[in-house]
Amino acid sequence: MSLTFHWFLPTNGDSRHVVGGGHGTPATASGRDRPPTVAYLSQIARAAEDLGFAGALTPTGAWCEDAWLTTAMVSQHSERLKFLVAFRPGFVSPTLAAQMASTFQRQTGGRLLLNVVTGGESHEQRAYGDFLDKDARYRRTGEFLHIVRDLWEGKSVDLHGEHLRVEEARLSRVPDPVPEVYFGGSSPAAGEVAARYADVYLTWGEPPAQVAEKIAWIRRLAAEHGRTLRFGIRLHVITRDTSAAAWAEADRLLAGFDQETVRAVQAGLSRSESEGQRRMLALHGGSRDGLEIHPNLWAGIGLVRGGAGTALVGSHDEVAERIEEYHALGIDEFVLSGYPHLEEAYWFGEGVLPRLAGRGLWHHPDDGRTAAAAQVPFAS
Repeated sequence: MSLTFHWFLPTNGDSRHVVGGGHGTPATASGRDRPPTVAYLSQIARAAEDLGFAGALTPTGAWCEDAWLTTAMVSQHSERLKFLVAFRPGFVSPTLAAQMASTFQRQTGGRLLLNVVTGGESHEQRAYGDFLDKDARYRRTGEFLHIVRDLWEGKSVDLHGEHLRVEEARLSRVPDPVPEVYFGGSSPAAGEVAARYADVYLTWGEPPAQVAEKIAWIRRLAAEHGRTLRFGIRLHVITRDTSAAAWAEADRLLAGFDQETVRAVQAGLSRSESEGQRRMLALHGGSRDGLEIHPNLWAGIGLVRGGAGTALVGSHDEVAERIEEYHALGIDEFVLSGYPHLEEAYWFGEGVLPRLAGRGLWHHPDDGRTAAAAQVPFAS
């Protein structure tokens, strides 16, 4: 199987510094360096498309622009790239969400992927009018996905659930193809929803041993429901021609984290109800020391950013080797990002992807590009 790579659309703003935010914390001031205009995001999308990324993730939350609207606009300035749209089931009815997805598929030529985000922060959820607790939100997500999947299959749906109720729900036109559902979460409630309804289970970039445990856990749960899933990982990347140059860039980013910002972000993230966020925080403990937690895996991003907080750092060959290491565990899809997102897409796309192509692990979605990419030598 060829590995699949997705990039990231920074709808919270972009910068040559790390743009913080997420999980109930606001975007940092550096997010104003490059505002998330349709023109700039389209520039990133076109670059990702040309380099061979299959799709691009857009985040959700109060800290960024709306993912549905933004990707709908950016899709008109790209041709092949798919959009992994993050959305929260509690904020829109399942019938409307199924209809929106169906419309998106038709208007973009089938370029929608869905990243279902239940929401780990009750204080942020309440700002949107959602007052359920965390476990109840996951139960509602299960009901939501049950309805949406049945609607996508052309069924008429009647459901009187604990949290959702629909009668004679039906789509006049079903999506073709049906969007794949990406889902992450580290709590028992999250695992059950993923096992029943997800196509791809996503984990944040924990060390390989922890990722292996998660994969085994979800595989077991899915098997209990007679299902199999694919697995993906969400990471940042800092890749350069030499290892020294990559770590120098990591050090430059770290030097831009003033201590007051780190304290404020860590205090905000400590309120998180997300088990995944708790695991991210445990990787660095709020300290600037010992941030390389596995060879070429750096936890520095998580000092000022919620959610995905680790980066692969190293030469192009070293980063390719770490990707192979995760792939050996069962990871087939990589959702990546880097600061700034336009330039870092080129560093990875021109530095790492050709090496993976040469090893037979990846091919450009435009098949004619594969042979040329594979001719790039491995030496940095």
